[in-house]
Amino acid sequence: MSKINERILQNLLRSYEELAGQTIAIDGPAGAGKSTVAREVARRLGYLYLDTGAMYRALTVKVLREQVAFDDEATLAQLAARTAIELRPETDESGRVRVFLDGEDVTGIIRSPAVNQCVSLVSRSPSVRRVLAELQRQLARGGRVVVEGRDIASHVLPCADCKIFLTASLEVRARRRHADLATAGFAVTLESVIADLEHRDDIDSRREVAPLVQVEGAHLVDNSERPVSEVVEMVMEYCRKKG
Repeated sequence: MSKINERILQNLLRSYEELAGQTIAIDGPAGAGKSTVAREVARRLGYLYLDTGAMYRALTVKVLREQVAFDDEATLAQLAARTAIELRPETDESGRVRVFLDGEDVTGIIRSPAVNQCVSLVSRSPSVRRVLAELQRQLARGGRVVVEGRDIASHVLPCADCKIFLTASLEVRARRRHADLATAGFAVTLESVIADLEHRDDIDSRREVAPLVQVEGAHLVDNSERPVSEVVEMVMEYCRKKG
């Protein structure tokens, strides 16, 4: 074995040993790259990857289909309680998950512009957050999980072993989201994406229950210009120091 490969193997073994059994919480605003980073960290460690944002998006699909008013708290509570949301890992080694809503695969639908515009209006509901946060805690029980969202370290898993707040500039986040939407076949302007992200940032940071916030002890990581590999290694290094 070459010295380079041996060093890589030693680093991987060190990661597994030092991070075994941890719960890793990654929070941050929309478009900051949380899913990409969290998924890769989980893949490297052999951990469960839990995309809580996808769960709120799936419920938003149902809210839109059933035409429930965003301020109808009673109906939203009933809807959340009777909805089955599943995250199933892909069969390949990508680390991606497919999202099922009452048994229907909605993985593509949840990234649509309509859901982008409405998900924060649904997720601000105290009843919705209560139902989904409890489900998320159940899924994360036992550790060996990377959980990403808006309120993981502050509300869902305040005792997480490692807490990361991942952010990026509005312009960078908008460009990434615009590119993702274009790739998925959605024709939207960059200006509309910027406006949507600004609106979501405002709702997420000002909502009554579990607002988006960097909690004390969370490591701030700016993902504006760094390559994914560097950000992933930064996150893993912070978590090693917690091990």
